[in-house]
Order: sequence, then C-alpha cells, then structure tokens
Amino acid sequence: MVGTAMFGDAYRGKTVLLTGHTGFKGSWMAEWLLMLGANVVGFSHKVDDGPSHFDSLGLADRMTHILGDVRDADALYDVVTAHRPDYVFHLAAQSLVRYSYDHPVETMATNVMGTVNLLDALRRAGNPAAVVCVTSDKCYENREVLSGYREDDPMGGHDTYSASKGAAEIVAHSYRRSFFSAPDSPVKMATVRAGNVIGGGDWSLDRIVPDCVRSLAKGEPIRLRNPAATRPWQHVLESLSGYLWLGALLGGAATTPRVKSPADVTEAFNFGPWVEANGSVERLVTEFLKHWPGEWINAAEAGAVHEAGLLGLSIDKAYHKLGWAPTLDFAGGVALTAGWYKAVVADQAPALDQTRHDIETFVAEARAKSLAWAA
Repeated sequence: MVGTAMFGDAYRGKTVLLTGHTGFKGSWMAEWLLMLGANVVGFSHKVDDGPSHFDSLGLADRMTHILGDVRDADALYDVVTAHRPDYVFHLAAQSLVRYSYDHPVETMATNVMGTVNLLDALRRAGNPAAVVCVTSDKCYENREVLSGYREDDPMGGHDTYSASKGAAEIVAHSYRRSFFSAPDSPVKMATVRAGNVIGGGDWSLDRIVPDCVRSLAKGEPIRLRNPAATRPWQHVLESLSGYLWLGALLGGAATTPRVKSPADVTEAFNFGPWVEANGSVERLVTEFLKHWPGEWINAAEAGAVHEAGLLGLSIDKAYHKLGWAPTLDFAGGVALTAGWYKAVVADQAPALDQTRHDIETFVAEARAKSLAWAA
C-alpha cells in the first residue's frame, strides 16, 4: 500500500484544488492525491469524448468534480472562495502544439489568461495556499542545443503553444513579485516545467504513445511524423512526484538541507528525466515495441508545421535544492507505460486497478532508492 507518510504527509485531510483534473496528467494527479488522503476539488472545462482516463477511474464519484473554464475569472474566484484550498495545482491548459496552429487565440486565452485568472482569484481571496503552476519544457527559447535548459534561461516560443507557456511563466513571475513576495503573504507560489510525459491512459491526438497504441490495437504500422525529433521522455509519475514534493515544501510540511522555509522555493523548477532519457521519437517507439510488438513507418509530412527538433531540461536545481531525482530510467518508464496499455487495452484489466498498481510500483521504486519525497 502507498500509505500517506510520503511528501511529509502534507496532503492528508487537506483540501487541494486541481485545475485540469479531467486531463491525462490531471487524472493521475487526482488519483494519487486521493490515495494520499486529500480532499480533491477538480476544476476543468470538459471530459474528453471517447476514451478517458478520468472516466475509466470513476473519479467524478470520488472527488468534487466541477466543470468550468479557466477563461472565466468569476467562476475560478467562486471556486477558490467556496473551497478555500490549502494547496493548488494549476494543470489546466490547451496542451497540444499542433492544435495551437489551428487555434492560436484559444491557446493563448486558456494558457495565459487562465493563469492570470487563477492567480488573481487567489490574490483577491487572500486565503493561505501553497500554489504550483505547471507550464512546460517548451516555455524556453529553443536554440536547438544539446545541453538542457536551466530555469534562468530566456522564455520564448516558436509556435503559439510554446509562447503561451513562456508567457504563463512571465505572468506567474510578475504575480509572485507584485503580490506574493512579502514574508507574510498567504500565498506561496512556484512554477514547474516538466519533460515530455508518457504513461497509461493518455488518449490525446498527435501524441506519440497514444498514436502507437491506436495503431497496434488495430494491427497497423505506427506512422511517425518526425522520428528524429529528440525529447526528454519521462513517466507521468516522475513529474507529479516533483509537483507534489514542491507543494509540500511550499506548504511548510517538509524541509530539505537547502530548504528551511516555504520562501526558499517560491521560484521556478525543472522536473525532467536523467540525460540518458533524452532520445528520439524512433528510440521511444523502438523501446515500446519490445513490450507490444509491431512496426513503424516514416510518415514525415511535406510542409508540416514546425515542431522543436531538439529539447532537453537540466534538473540540477531540483536535484541539489529539493533532493528530487527521477525514479525510473528511460527503459523503466517505457515499460511501465506499455504495461498499463497492454493490461487495460489488450487484456481488459480495470483501469483503476492498473493505475493504482503503477503508482504503488513507482513509490516502491522511489523508496528503494531512498528518494526524499518517498520517505
């Protein structure tokens, strides 16, 4: 059993507002928080049509499930004042690069103004809260270099999705300096940037692992648009362990040798994989096919929209300051991901059982490595 002692026992009996709880990453976060004993309040604009990790876990019946749009400032303010959360994790976003080319205004409004609306609701409400705003590794000005980006590198964005994440970081930074920096500020806020997450239950369009599963389930070859593109691949639980650990430190439930108070972590952190997990799309698919045999073909599209070719994150700051490190290596993350899909899709196992199994497996691995958050 996972138990509740990890993350300094920060979340047991606490109210946690989770935006974007119906999405891929949000549904894993909601399940983990419930296992930790939290009272989870979710705010998200919809449940996706078709396969949904949120629906398959039955989360709507086990948490406070609120449908609403982060572009609606009044709705967010009402939720914050009604539930007075102890912790806030802001995951709601338009999260797809290719979609942003067709819907740039929606992408900017959701990712930038959604962040503004949440932070302003917290400012106006004035309740004590530890807040983690999630952006992306794509927030950085991508120079297509081999070295990983550090937290103080410039923000940027070739496409509107990436630019919206860079802008959300700038918004959060300005709110922190303008409203939340005083020693007695009730709001302690940090931002986080993770790598390209993989894991069971992702059914998004134009993402490589869901594309693999859809093709393999139909017995068709996997069509790779950009097999040479390099990304920092990591299991979804890696990034969530970083978010939860940072939230616990912001809330004062835990400390590290370099973090003595919440004020020490009101800044930005990367939560990426080890360097060995930075690899091409082709490498990821080849590893996945070891667990679910099939084949792939190069389906590069002439005139396709621009997507970053080379992207990596430095995790030195999280490692040294927070005592956080990845739990799994590249092969371990892919194996856990493929195992979920094989069990749920191919073998028809209950998604809830498999999701809890993966969380418990991940926690056991972290404890075996004596990672600080898992103690």
